[in-house]
Amino acid sequence: RRRDVHHRASPAHHLYGCLTRPRARLSTGPQQEHSTFYEFRTYCIRPDQNAAFLKLTNEKIHLRTAHSELIGYWSVEYGGLNKVFHIWKYDSFSQRAGVRAALAQDPSWISEYISKAIPMLTSQDNEVTYLVPWSRLQKPPRDGGVYELASFQMRPGGPAVWGNAFQAAITAHDAPGYGKLMGAFHSEFGPLNRVHALWWFESADQRAEVRHKAHTDARVVAAVRNSVVHLDSQRNQLMFPCPFSPMK
Repeated sequence: RRRDVHHRASPAHHLYGCLTRPRARLSTGPQQEHSTFYEFRTYCIRPDQNAAFLKLTNEKIHLRTAHSELIGYWSVEYGGLNKVFHIWKYDSFSQRAGVRAALAQDPSWISEYISKAIPMLTSQDNEVTYLVPWSRLQKPPRDGGVYELASFQMRPGGPAVWGNAFQAAITAHDAPGYGKLMGAFHSEFGPLNRVHALWWFESADQRAEVRHKAHTDARVVAAVRNSVVHLDSQRNQLMFPCPFSPMK
């Protein structure tokens, strides 16, 4: 009886198959268009030194802003105690390195501020972020409001996986006026797959009012439902701008 003969594929055939077979790729979504980034800094203050730290910073912040641009400086009221949060803008990593080197050689900064401020702190943390491609840094409608920093830890995969859902959820709140979006950011250094939305409200009570309305808006509910499947955890904090904060 005739038997079928199966020819063994050559090594070259296997190599060709590996080169031509489609590969799964992990995409990060839209790429960063420019080098400008924003450093988020969070300082935890000794409870007995909170007022003294804020007073010292108010008096000496000009020594720091002489070196680079401060976007905003806030005292955390809800979602954390004895904490300040501030955002610094840099055009590049080399610019930031130059700023840090200059500060290390600035005798006024060292003697009048940092040597006095450091003992008042219990911890410092920072995170490098970029504005997401569809967001621009905005100015508040007026001075005197309150700010909410909402932070979302998304599941691994990057913006290619959850970017559209996140944008839809943020836009669903921003477009109808359930908050004024100051900027949406994603992390570059620090916890990865983390995104932040910085919101402005007239007051804490006004935030509570519009949040209640948002919960009854079917468009918001649908957008949040679609985005939450990509979410691992989230947290927020309500913040008051310091008197010297450019963003008030």
